[in-house]
Amino acid sequence: MKRKLSFSYASFGVSTPFDPSFALVTSPLPFLPPSVLGAVRALLAVYTLLAIIVILGFDAAVYGSGPSYLSYFTSLSYIGLCAYFWASGVQTIAFAQTERRICYPLQKWPRPLQLMHVLLYTSIVVYPIIVTIVFWALLSSPQTLEGTFNAWSNISRHILNSVFALFEITCTNVSPPPWSHLGPVFIVLPLYLGVAYITRATQGFYTYSFLDPGSHPGLVAAYVFGIAIGYCIVFAVVKGVITLRCWLSRRRWGSEADAERLGEPEALDEWEEV
Repeated sequence: MKRKLSFSYASFGVSTPFDPSFALVTSPLPFLPPSVLGAVRALLAVYTLLAIIVILGFDAAVYGSGPSYLSYFTSLSYIGLCAYFWASGVQTIAFAQTERRICYPLQKWPRPLQLMHVLLYTSIVVYPIIVTIVFWALLSSPQTLEGTFNAWSNISRHILNSVFALFEITCTNVSPPPWSHLGPVFIVLPLYLGVAYITRATQGFYTYSFLDPGSHPGLVAAYVFGIAIGYCIVFAVVKGVITLRCWLSRRRWGSEADAERLGEPEALDEWEEV
């Protein structure tokens, strides 16, 4: 029974020992040592948190729409992005501060928390791209960038969100998400449909216009199906880009980067034996 549970965790990217090469807290780029990477992640954590607070406060004070803030998938995915940068930033800074850089806190935490972290990473490199594509393809209008606050709000949530995701995709050593993440991360999308229609029933509006069946319910099904297919495509593309980045980093900095991440030569030898 225990062996079966271990295999289950391993299939979701939670190895034993967890992250022995410190991929979650390092970068393949020589100008992004753990201390700098941690600082960048912390800066993005602060920015996304401030954006959430300011936008929520403005919506509540000016538009009176504060209670519906969590009804939007854009808001939920942005909160996830913020949570990831806080979590990864703290872990990376802790790793940078440890003597000889031999461990970081998450490696000693319970495996369910390790699983949640890797699933959160997968969600923040996939959802923001979907949000950006859907917004600019279906929801944007000539008024999207009118006014300073409106422009900043939409740029932060519908452009910079993907920029932040691309930073994690291209500038860190995090491994490609396993195919086993495809299902769990996807489940959030149909669950969100429930939130959207609960909002319609309780607050009287559709969070996104393409969810309004109107006289063409088949069109809603087409949109939902299209987003589901788009999710699978984005997931595969992101996985492919990360795989390419890993291959390029191994080819360009491979042995030196691995030795630096693992610290002492003995640690590298032990990992090779594992």
